[in-house]
Amino acid sequence: MDLIYGLFSAIEDFTWGWALIPILVIFGVFITVMSGFVQFEYVGRMFRVLSAKNQSGDPNAISAREALLVSVGGRVGGGNIAGVAVAITIGGPGAVFWMWAVALIGMATSLVESTLAQVYKRANGDGTYRGGPASYIIHGLGAQYRWLAIFYALCLMAAFAFGFNAFQGNTFAGAVNDSFGLGRGWSGAFLAVLTGFIVYGGIKRIAKASDVIIPIMAFGYIGMALLIIVLNITDVPSVLYSIVANAFGFEEAVGGGVGVALAQGLRRGLFSNEAGLGSAPNVAATADVRHPISQGITQSFSVFIDTIIICSCTAFIILLSPVYQPGAEGIDGVVLTQQSLVSHVGDWSQYFLTFAILLFAFSSIIYNYYLGETALSVMTQNPVALHVLRLAIVAVVFLGATAPGASAVFFFSDPLMGVLALVNLMAIMMLFPIALRVLNDFRAQLKAGVSRPVFDPERFSDLAIDPTAWPHARKAGEEGASRDDKPTAGAAPATAR
Repeated sequence: MDLIYGLFSAIEDFTWGWALIPILVIFGVFITVMSGFVQFEYVGRMFRVLSAKNQSGDPNAISAREALLVSVGGRVGGGNIAGVAVAITIGGPGAVFWMWAVALIGMATSLVESTLAQVYKRANGDGTYRGGPASYIIHGLGAQYRWLAIFYALCLMAAFAFGFNAFQGNTFAGAVNDSFGLGRGWSGAFLAVLTGFIVYGGIKRIAKASDVIIPIMAFGYIGMALLIIVLNITDVPSVLYSIVANAFGFEEAVGGGVGVALAQGLRRGLFSNEAGLGSAPNVAATADVRHPISQGITQSFSVFIDTIIICSCTAFIILLSPVYQPGAEGIDGVVLTQQSLVSHVGDWSQYFLTFAILLFAFSSIIYNYYLGETALSVMTQNPVALHVLRLAIVAVVFLGATAPGASAVFFFSDPLMGVLALVNLMAIMMLFPIALRVLNDFRAQLKAGVSRPVFDPERFSDLAIDPTAWPHARKAGEEGASRDDKPTAGAAPATAR
């Protein structure tokens, strides 16, 4: 057993220790520059996904907004509450600035990987779609890389469907036990039954559940943070100054100065928003959109929501509180966030935070399950295997909730997520020219006056695209042909000309 622990520890040191974070940051900067700062170019279009008129007309399809909310539910989790607190405790207020910086860069990376997931998605035949890194590895890089796609899928299933779902179950049960004194077995059973109900409904039920849960979760937490900011409005300028000053070493809040703030900000930011890790593209591929870039923009918005909005809420709750003392030890993680909330608005807020954690954990569980389902589809289409996976997920959630030491059992999750990120980054580096072609097509249509660009697979006939996954192109072609067949007003009939 010690040998296995040592192996995964070495993998984690290699990936998250020194290799992965610089690659993610450098490649994110490269994408940002080469794409012409695309994440800032379409800021105005990001909010259009929330509009009803931009939703899918197919009742069986997953809309762009539903895909956004599922991905937000996956990105937003315990890291937004406990992880930010840890980053501030270790790295000082300056860590928050570097979290913002890596999110702005990660928005471009997320746009590219999600665009590729859309380009190479496959239609399931029932109005839904499936895709992700495994799909763009097979269809984008070629069938000779199928082994890499299967390796990726295995790591995805192990890390997210099993490992992180056990963590979320443990977080859920721990929060209920601490706040309400309810035994882990009861809360674990409740969560397992609820999880089973959702996962047996597939992506459609997952999307519908997220459409309800995520707005409540996000707006509730943002509302609490805004209340605290208003109550402490006179202290906000000094907090903003401390964030910037600590980030650049003008004042030192913790030992290690700028280096520690930079390392913590980058690490926690990347863990939180998942840009470049290859997880969110699996959800991005499910959306019924008119153009791949549209979903790329939407997923870029998801990174913005996760880090720039939700993580900032936690940061201001902590930094505006007298509980946080720079350099002090003994209080960190969710306890620091909880005590900071109590200091602002009273003891009742600890129950509010528990409720927020429950929603965050559950939204992550259903997101992680779908990643496991997508991974399984790469390896087999056997319906029995899908039932086995669903039962296994329900069991893992229950076991994770009931075992206080569950985190020690699923020690492999972080190392495998690092492996996933390296595989995904290699793939999108090789396919980046394809993403630029698609981006240029989107820009050209906008320049020509098309307000809602449509992706036409025939313009990319050299790529292994599933034309049945793009019904909007077929409809646009039929509408165009119909208009061409109609004589213009005052024109002679075709036979007379």
